[in-house]
Amino acid sequence: MRPESSLQSDIIQCKAAGTLPGLFAIRIKRTPESPAYRQFDTASGVWRSYTWQEMGMLVVCWKLALARENFAPGDRVAILLHNSVEWVCFDQAALSLGLVVVPLYPSDTPGNIAYILADSGARLLLVGTRGRWETLSPLCASLTGLSKVLCLRRPVGDADKVVVLEGVEDWLARADQSGVNQASADENHCVDPGALATLVYTSGTTGRPKGVMLSHHNILWNAEAVLKAIPGYREDVYLSFLPLSHVFERTVGYYVPIMAGSCVTYARSLKNLAADLGIVRPSVLIAVPQIFESVHTRVRQQLQEKSPLARPLFGWTVAIGWQRFAAMQGRHPPLSWWQRLAWPVLRRLVADRILARLGGRLRLAVSGGGPLYGEISRCFIGLGLPLVQGYGLTEASPVLTANRLEDNIPDSVGTALPGVEIRIGDDDELLARSPGTMLGYWNRPEATRAAIDPDGWLHTGDQARITDGHVFICGRLKEILVTSSGEKVPPADLEMAIVQEPLFDQAMVVGEGRPCLAALLVLNRREWEKLAASLGLKVDEPESLAHSAAQTAALARIKAALRGFPRYARVRAVYLTLEPWSVENGLITPTMKLKRPVMEQRFAEKIAQLYERMRSPGLRP
Repeated sequence: MRPESSLQSDIIQCKAAGTLPGLFAIRIKRTPESPAYRQFDTASGVWRSYTWQEMGMLVVCWKLALARENFAPGDRVAILLHNSVEWVCFDQAALSLGLVVVPLYPSDTPGNIAYILADSGARLLLVGTRGRWETLSPLCASLTGLSKVLCLRRPVGDADKVVVLEGVEDWLARADQSGVNQASADENHCVDPGALATLVYTSGTTGRPKGVMLSHHNILWNAEAVLKAIPGYREDVYLSFLPLSHVFERTVGYYVPIMAGSCVTYARSLKNLAADLGIVRPSVLIAVPQIFESVHTRVRQQLQEKSPLARPLFGWTVAIGWQRFAAMQGRHPPLSWWQRLAWPVLRRLVADRILARLGGRLRLAVSGGGPLYGEISRCFIGLGLPLVQGYGLTEASPVLTANRLEDNIPDSVGTALPGVEIRIGDDDELLARSPGTMLGYWNRPEATRAAIDPDGWLHTGDQARITDGHVFICGRLKEILVTSSGEKVPPADLEMAIVQEPLFDQAMVVGEGRPCLAALLVLNRREWEKLAASLGLKVDEPESLAHSAAQTAALARIKAALRGFPRYARVRAVYLTLEPWSVENGLITPTMKLKRPVMEQRFAEKIAQLYERMRSPGLRP
């Protein structure tokens, strides 16, 4: 990547753009021939690039077709696709007509998707295939508002009994032949920056999903604030793989590149991510912690297979690299003469080879959507990766804080973005106020009042401390675990389901900032006696509880107990004990609630061992 001083800054100001389609239109006029998007064409087997001008022409076609549906401004239209140029075309066309886009997670359950379609009152749905719609159709029979389903691939078979089913290719062709005024298609119907742009539904871990209402100005303001904190350039190349249905990817990995004039390449799939990183060689990577954890795990596994010198060589590289980083940040004395001589050699021999797995030319890597484990952050920074962590939530459009490259404290989530006010409220809750704060929850006035107080402060639900302007997240007011992939999991719900299984008397699920969930379990002695006998294990020997057969049996019963939960809520490892948690030993309250911080401290070594075992060669969480 070229030195940052030679890169072109071409930021479109929020005020100039006005609305999201306004931003898109200005970008096309400014840099019509510059590369905008790139994606893999499965039909030809090659990567195809699109300039901003070409994207503009495609969006006009989608807009003409949408205009023929005669929806009114404010009507909701939903999209259930993987990241793609077609996602962008649909989004921009809908927004320019004043429609409200409802993004859906491709990995979500049919029941959850059907609920969101009903709650939002979506009039139209865009999906990839007819088969995808058929998984939803039985649950959508009563949706009187949903009038049409578009399939990216031409649907084959009989007409659908629930809605009008049409292929996108035919839908676009009919609009092109309809004689709709081209000039009217070039106009943006949405001229109010404060108008509702999108409904982004939260994960629903504490109940049914809530639709977060974000305006054009909410998102544009946040995108500009991000670029004020961390500059973006026309030469930047993004590799997009986090779902665009997640507001973190949508704002930072989609609207920010438009604002900066950067190019976005859409990864083929997570399965192909490693290969795509090598092909695309991005300069900017927007990722959840799990991506960095995955690379870190593979490196550790491969070190076990290399020569005895490889492990200390890796350790020296990270240690010297970390000291070098800390010195550059002004938090450590300069490197000694021998460290200055050693670093270029260690970088070529070790660091560059590992960072090549991320493309080898990253000028910026951003981790968000969940907490990044400190050891992993220090490892990558020690290898020379410019890695920063930020914090936000959907209700804030979403970014509130971020570390800067020149002021990076990896254990924190950074300082407030320009224009964001933060303070600590009651119970150490982090409060925030900014122009990016949501309009409210869709049809949930009481929930809105609970989230935003009369003075406009957004209650994040996270406990934090602020030191020298840097925010350190300490916990949650509500018991919600956020894994390193950004999935939010209600541990109490899982624990309640687990103890319905007779084998388990007590359970505590852990996994905050980790790639997966694990559980501490107190066994029912009678049930354990039966299980141990069936497995040929001795009941009262501690080794029996750690035996692989006992662990496998416990995991099988937990899997059955959690059958109704999403895949990311599965427990992957367990610690088994026969000693109950009680008021007397200080692990539960008089009202029989778990003292989670005390438990995590008491069993810290056991928890660490569970994850260390899963990270060992040959074992995957």
